[in-house]
Amino acid sequence: MKKYIFSVLLIVLIGVSCATTPDAGEAISRANEARQRAIDFESPEYFPSEWEEAEALFAAADNAALYNAAADAYDELFRKTIPLYAQAREDEIMAVREHLIHTGFTDCFPEYLKNADEIALAAQEQYEAGDYYGARDTAAEAMNEYETLMLGARIFLARQEIIDRGFTQYDYDNFLRADEVAQTAISEFDASNRQAAIESAEEALLRFNLVLANGWVAYAADRRAAAALERELALAERANIAVRDIFREAETFFTQAEEFFAAENYSDAAIAYIEAEALYAISRKETAERRARAEEVIRMAEEKIEESSEAAAGAERLIEGGTR
Repeated sequence: MKKYIFSVLLIVLIGVSCATTPDAGEAISRANEARQRAIDFESPEYFPSEWEEAEALFAAADNAALYNAAADAYDELFRKTIPLYAQAREDEIMAVREHLIHTGFTDCFPEYLKNADEIALAAQEQYEAGDYYGARDTAAEAMNEYETLMLGARIFLARQEIIDRGFTQYDYDNFLRADEVAQTAISEFDASNRQAAIESAEEALLRFNLVLANGWVAYAADRRAAAALERELALAERANIAVRDIFREAETFFTQAEEFFAAENYSDAAIAYIEAEALYAISRKETAERRARAEEVIRMAEEKIEESSEAAAGAERLIEGGTR
């Protein structure tokens, strides 16, 4: 790029020394337009050092030939930038699109994905036709469409989690209200009232997240009570002595759960309480089985002792009978 600029400068200087300087107005306009185009498509970010050289050339220009040379430098930067810029926009769109598909939202609303894809394809066609500004604006529209659908996908996932975890029982009124607002968002979106749709969708997501938060608090409290009860039963059955290792592991989870609960990290607390509850139950079961095995061993031993006693008594009778 430096050699290119220096060569242009050399040619320009020779031309200036041999001819009268023409009106620079048109050249200045061309340079400014070329510069703005390069800025609009982020040439300074892609080629910072070459951009500085073009800027220096533009700043030093004081006649038509030099302004045209600066315009050529900006145009060359733009030519190199445009495929990189287009690829970056395509990568951003494809990343959001793939994320959207993985949520499962588009399985329920395939027509929404189809509409967004059509906008993205239109941007691609504009780019191939050399309508770079049109392609840029249409690509931005496509990205906005996918991101709006991602908002719908977050609502979809939050609602599904509430149902899967059975959290509707903890905040049913808010769940119903969130459903109503979500339906309003869909209606607004279908009517192309995008801003109203987004506002309703954000409210629906807020309400669903509130149901989730309240659900986790209540669920964690339920699991805490269940784990505490199982712990008391295990202690009553002396599982802490009979199966010390299992009981200690349960205690570790229970302590961790209590810390999570105190920190209001209710989802992790609930999971840890479940682990503790299960281990306390296992310790009780193992204790009962060991106790049953021990009782069986004692019973068998007692039977053997009884058999031995009877045998001894029989032998004694035989001995006594033989001496009479």
